[in-house]
Amino acid sequence: MAKLKDLRKNIDAIDLNILKLLNSRAKIVLDIKEAKKDNRLKVYSPTREREILNRIERLNTGPFPSDALIALYREILSTSRSLQQPLKIAYLGPSATFTHLAARKQFGSSAEYLPESTIKAVFESVARDKAQYGVVPIENSTEGVINYTLDVFMDLDLNIASEIMLKITHNLMSKTGSKRGIKKIYSHPQPIAQCRGWLEENYPGIPVIGSMSTAAAAKRVAKEPSSAAIASELAADIYKLKFIEKGIEDYKNNYTRFLVIAKDSPGRTGKDKTTIMFSVKDRPGALYSILKHFSKHKINLTKIESRPSRRKAWEYIFFADMEGHIEDIKVKKAVDEVKGECLYLKALGSYPSAE
Repeated sequence: MAKLKDLRKNIDAIDLNILKLLNSRAKIVLDIKEAKKDNRLKVYSPTREREILNRIERLNTGPFPSDALIALYREILSTSRSLQQPLKIAYLGPSATFTHLAARKQFGSSAEYLPESTIKAVFESVARDKAQYGVVPIENSTEGVINYTLDVFMDLDLNIASEIMLKITHNLMSKTGSKRGIKKIYSHPQPIAQCRGWLEENYPGIPVIGSMSTAAAAKRVAKEPSSAAIASELAADIYKLKFIEKGIEDYKNNYTRFLVIAKDSPGRTGKDKTTIMFSVKDRPGALYSILKHFSKHKINLTKIESRPSRRKAWEYIFFADMEGHIEDIKVKKAVDEVKGECLYLKALGSYPSAE
């Protein structure tokens, strides 16, 4: 027992030292606030935050796990931002959606979160300065791209400031947490599709009903004891539900990519991604002619999608993601060459690549 008491005394001393260091850090953060104000710099800097997280992960020798350390530092950064200026973050709501979860992962618990009913409303919230940043889904690793997000970029003049990669885990939950007595299951159509095999095996014949969101499903189930919802762990916490089964998705390697939208884009980090949208002349080989410029400059295109322009029949807008920052010489050269062959081209932003 004496040894245990000594060890606990050591822990207490270390905790006191951590507390002192956190408050010393907070005082410097307040000095940074004044320096940023003098230089008219924004509170949130994805470039600087990525630099901090990469450095912490690189220097960690354990045994404290790196994943837990990064989560801890994200909260420290969130609190530091709130000391300078509380951030307002619009997201595709309601509360406890996966977009809400992604926003909290990026901005921490100290930001103010504003749920919006549509993706376009998130964009408008940022465009009208109701929020400094917005978070919207852009693609899922099993279900593909969210076309509506691409469409809104054509309507509103906003940039991509960052991206978030979130591992999607679907959970079946109810008020009681009992596997028996379930007469209906609610969720958004996308999670239903991603859990189809598990549902057919475990709840054959039980009606599976579509909802506006996983959060809306959880909210409804909180009032219906004989029903269950497929939703996130955050939904279970907010709506006081108990888990029937965790991780019911058919494919475990399931990720959704989200974009952080803003009125400007960050600087280079050395590990960046650039997104452009462009339209080409309607002629044979037009798209090939565009793509060869990226090949010539050895730029890796990680994605290319097309959407109807809605201005003219059979006219399309292309969206392309590429590795590198628009300030990188080879990226700038390639984009300038492509622009010369396009009817229209806009860089939607260069931003840190997600882990």
